[in-house]
Amino acid sequence: MFFLGFAVVSCGTDTDAGEFVVGSDYLSVNNKVILIDTVTVEMSTINFDSLITSNKSRILIGNYDDPLFGRVKSSSYFQLASDSYSLISTSDTESANYVFDSISMILKYDNYYYGDTTRVQTFNIHRLIQKVKPNTDDDSFYNNSALSYNSESLGTISYKPRPLEKDSVNIKMDDAFGEALFLKFKKREITDFDSFAEYLKGLVIVPETINSSSVIGFNLTSKVRLYYSKYLGDDIDSYVKDFIIVDGAKQFNAISIDKTGTLIQNLPASSSRLSSLLTSNQGYIQSGTGLACRVDFPNMRQLKYISDKGAIVDAELILKPVNNTYSKVFPLSDSLQVYVADKLNRISSVLNDASGAALYAKLNKQSDEFNENVGYSLSVGNFLQKEMLKQSDSKSSLVFVLPNISNAVNRIVLGDQKHPNNKIQLKIYYLSY
Repeated sequence: MFFLGFAVVSCGTDTDAGEFVVGSDYLSVNNKVILIDTVTVEMSTINFDSLITSNKSRILIGNYDDPLFGRVKSSSYFQLASDSYSLISTSDTESANYVFDSISMILKYDNYYYGDTTRVQTFNIHRLIQKVKPNTDDDSFYNNSALSYNSESLGTISYKPRPLEKDSVNIKMDDAFGEALFLKFKKREITDFDSFAEYLKGLVIVPETINSSSVIGFNLTSKVRLYYSKYLGDDIDSYVKDFIIVDGAKQFNAISIDKTGTLIQNLPASSSRLSSLLTSNQGYIQSGTGLACRVDFPNMRQLKYISDKGAIVDAELILKPVNNTYSKVFPLSDSLQVYVADKLNRISSVLNDASGAALYAKLNKQSDEFNENVGYSLSVGNFLQKEMLKQSDSKSSLVFVLPNISNAVNRIVLGDQKHPNNKIQLKIYYLSY
C-alpha cells in the first residue's frame, strides 16, 4: 500500500490547484498511506424541474406501472412536412382522375424498449389543434411540455411490440381525415409548407394506460403515408405521398410519472432533496422523468486534521443496485453519468479526473451467488481532495444520472450507507507525510 500511494501521485509539477502532487522532497520512509473506509456518505433523491426532449432523435411511446417508481407514461408530439406539395399530375384535367385510397402511420423501430414487451401495447393518434411552437425562449420542448389536441382518435392500434425486429408498425388512419387532406392537395388549396402546416399543425401519439406495459422507441424516419390512384379507362396507377418529420426540433416526448403510493411520492421541489433515510435507505434514478441520485460527503474537511501534512491520493466510490429491483425487464445500465452540483442541485460541471476527462461510474458485471459484486465503481480522489482543501463554506455534491437521461425511461435503485444488503462504499487512500 506504501508503494501504491507514490505510484498514484508521483508525476506532475508541484503547483497547488487543489490536487496533491508528490515531489522529491516528500519521498521519505516516514510517509505512510492510510485506508479510510468509515467516512459518512449521505444519499438522497432529487428531481430536476425539466429535461429537454426535443431534438433527441427518438419517438418514445408507451406506459407501464413500475412497482417502485409509479406509473410512467410517454406521448410523442411532432410536426410533419413533405418534399413536395402537389399530386403527381401534368394538368388540372389529369388530376381530376385521381382518387383517394387510404392513409396510414408507419412507425419504424429504433431498437429501444423498456418494460414487458410480451403484453399488448395500445395507443392512439390525435390531431394537434395548437402549432408545434415552444413557449420558452430557448426554442426547446421539455418532458413536461404539452400541446392541445383533438380528443377524436385518427387511428388506433393494439399489438405486441417486437422492437428488435426490422418490421414497422402500420396504423391505419381515419379515411375521412385522409380524404380531406387528399382533396386539399387535389384542389391545390395546399401548395407549400406554410399552407400545409396551417391545415395540419401536427400529430401526437398517446398510449392507453389500461392496456400497456412498456415504452417503445421509434425512429424519426417514421412517416404518414397517403395512398391514392389514377384512373384512366381500364388503367390504374397507384401513388403515395409521404409526410415526414423534417425538423427534429419540432418533435418531442412528453414523459410523466405518477408517484402516488410510492416511497418517493413526497419528492420535494428541484432545489431540495429527499433523504434516503425516508425511502427505505434507497436512492432513485430514472431517465425521462428527471429523477437523480445525489451523494454528499459532509465531513470531508475533517480529513485534513489527520496529520500536519497529508493528501488524498486516491478514493473509490462503489454504488450498489438494490437486489430484486433489476431484471431482464428492468436491466441495469452499463454506466452512470456523474455531475458536480451545489446544495441547491444546480449543476456546475461534469465530474472530471485530474487530466480533465469525464468520469463515469462503471458497472462491474461479475456475477456471484448473492450479487455481492454487482456495483458501479467511480474514482473520486481528485474530487474529494478539492473538497477537503476548500477554504469557503460551500460544499459540492455528486449527482448520478443515467446516460440516456432525455430520450428513455430506464431506472435504477441504489442502496445508501445504512442499507441492510447493498451499502454504498467509500474507500479513501490518505497519504501522511
